[in-house]
Amino acid sequence: MSSFDALVRPALVRIAAPGGGYDPQGEPYWGTGFFIAPGWVLTCAHVVAKGGSAVWRGEPAVGITWEGGTTTGSVVLAKPRPAVPEAPPARWDFPDLALVHVPDAQGAACVWLSDRPPTTPTPVSIHGWSTRTGELRVRHAEAEVHAFDGGALLLRRSLPVEGLSGGPVVDLRHGAVIGVNKGRGQDEGAAVPITSLREFHNVPGGEILHEVLRAHDRHHLARLRAPGRGRTWTAAQTDLWPSAARGVSPVRRTRLYGLFAELPPPTGPGEVMALVDAVKRRVLHPDYQAVLETDARTWRDGVGLLHELHSPRYEERPATTDLGLDAVLLYAALVVRHLTGRYGSGPGGEGALERLADWIADESGAAHGAVQEEIDALLDPEAAPRAAEPGAEPETTAPRPAREAGARADVRVEVDPVPWAVLRSYTWRLMLLFDGHTVSPLSADDTGVTRERLQESLRGPLMDALSRGDSGDHLAAVEVVLPRELFDLPLDTWRLTPEEEHFGERSLPLGQRRIVVLRDRNRSRHPPSPEWRRRWRGSEGGPLRAVPLRAEVLAAGAAEPHAPQVRRESRMGAYERLGGVGDGSVPVYCGPVGGGDGHRAMDVAIAAGHPIALWRHGGRDHADCAEFHHKVGKLLAGAGSAEGLHQPVRTLRMRAADAEADPSERSEHAWAEDLAVLYDPPDRPPFDDPLEGPPLLGEADR
Repeated sequence: MSSFDALVRPALVRIAAPGGGYDPQGEPYWGTGFFIAPGWVLTCAHVVAKGGSAVWRGEPAVGITWEGGTTTGSVVLAKPRPAVPEAPPARWDFPDLALVHVPDAQGAACVWLSDRPPTTPTPVSIHGWSTRTGELRVRHAEAEVHAFDGGALLLRRSLPVEGLSGGPVVDLRHGAVIGVNKGRGQDEGAAVPITSLREFHNVPGGEILHEVLRAHDRHHLARLRAPGRGRTWTAAQTDLWPSAARGVSPVRRTRLYGLFAELPPPTGPGEVMALVDAVKRRVLHPDYQAVLETDARTWRDGVGLLHELHSPRYEERPATTDLGLDAVLLYAALVVRHLTGRYGSGPGGEGALERLADWIADESGAAHGAVQEEIDALLDPEAAPRAAEPGAEPETTAPRPAREAGARADVRVEVDPVPWAVLRSYTWRLMLLFDGHTVSPLSADDTGVTRERLQESLRGPLMDALSRGDSGDHLAAVEVVLPRELFDLPLDTWRLTPEEEHFGERSLPLGQRRIVVLRDRNRSRHPPSPEWRRRWRGSEGGPLRAVPLRAEVLAAGAAEPHAPQVRRESRMGAYERLGGVGDGSVPVYCGPVGGGDGHRAMDVAIAAGHPIALWRHGGRDHADCAEFHHKVGKLLAGAGSAEGLHQPVRTLRMRAADAEADPSERSEHAWAEDLAVLYDPPDRPPFDDPLEGPPLLGEADR
């Protein structure tokens, strides 16, 4: 056996109907799995699906056989999960993964999971059980990952044979499991990247994955500390490590991950990526910002993005230091600083942070001198926050982002009409907006959905984007860039989960938990006008005051002086009026603006350069318009400036929607129902023009 085959075999699992064991004449053989943590087996969803509906009900219906014996397990997480348990799909889409809890296997050996996607080409070994030759036995072969598209690893040279589905794919260069065998086609095999495990975080019950991965890292640290228990993955990785190499060695990594495993997990990818971004800005370039996002869900994922950096910022780097090690130690120190004082209890509590800080201090002697100084300051609880820490806004003349201070990024949604569609429909693009200028694209729908389906289409991608923009206690804002015909979409009432779910942060309407603002799509395609810039400066500095979006005038020559006729204000009259008001003026309207008179008036206000406007997006008739204008005037006066609007508006939305409040309190805030806000500063980044023609055949599915 090869070095890694000897390490994989004790962790390898045969999956069958309960009681199947090793007996080829016993119950049908389903496929392969492997232990990723004591008591936890990873395999393919299509493998366990052979057990029928009992598997999807969470019953102990999965037979597990490994070197330690035979028992049963229960599927805890799976993606995809069949909509009809009794009728699994004929074709299983990626990621095709299932996590099985095996409580009787706490002493099982476990594989080492990679902390990052593979490079290509990569030599690998594939492992699993198979009956291909008529005899059920463990098989392995060497292959090559020749392509990686983010969702699938494509294999050539040796292809997985029948029965290997659910088995591990081992990177022979780095000594880590990088994938799960899925199947084979005519000329190549397919495997699921191990980083696809992160998709479990987005399914119900996915929080258990944090515990599983922490158990994985504890297991390998315990094996490192007890070398008498046989050869370890860390030792095998060390054999691959060049003898003269500096940096994050396998031993360092195992110890660091074991220490991370005692900490409270991150609240989402934004919390990890905020620290990674801060490190890269320090060691690579002060203006660094990744263009493409990584779905980092654990503290170890952050290390995976840093430990092989090779672009030094320092002009003279001593030969005794390593950029990757500098980055990882600085990142670990930022984790300590970030969590210190935040958690008085939890897994390990403050003692775990102290142990991690001690390890960093011991290892920092190998870092660059400038990095050592930063680490010392970060580990000193009395030291003032450093400029490189996440959440510290850089000095800039650009408009301030809408997000809370400390959040990693805003979430920007751009919506455009599809000009070639017979049925009116809209495309959307979703991205992170970091400093008002830098964007990182996340997802898009270029085929088009109807107005009624926009919320449904955006729900999952928006939830994912917000988790990347949030950082710790600080929440990302949502800015939605719409054509004016959609200005009355009730964005503030959108929910990330269906309304019938239990009360929680995801079931709350967006506008009651976060800053939600609307921006004008048409205006964003052109350089800012002088009026727009000037009025934004006035709104930033304040004070703010309300002016009517529409102001009707008496018709000349009315038949009865005491019952005057009223005619609409002309566009040029409105432009003269709205263009002549002070720069802190905010147009206000007691009705919708997506069509009719309100739409005409909003066109004029935007042409006059107004960056902020307030109105009601509900289409019903309102009998309290005088009260609405009066109270919006008080709201603006109290806010003082553009930035001061966010919190009062969010508070009003909560109070106006509180069905359980005292009737008098509800009546007091009823005017704020359906309140919409245009918050549209200039000097945001230029974006691509909308699609000019229908996508080519097959292009929409890419």
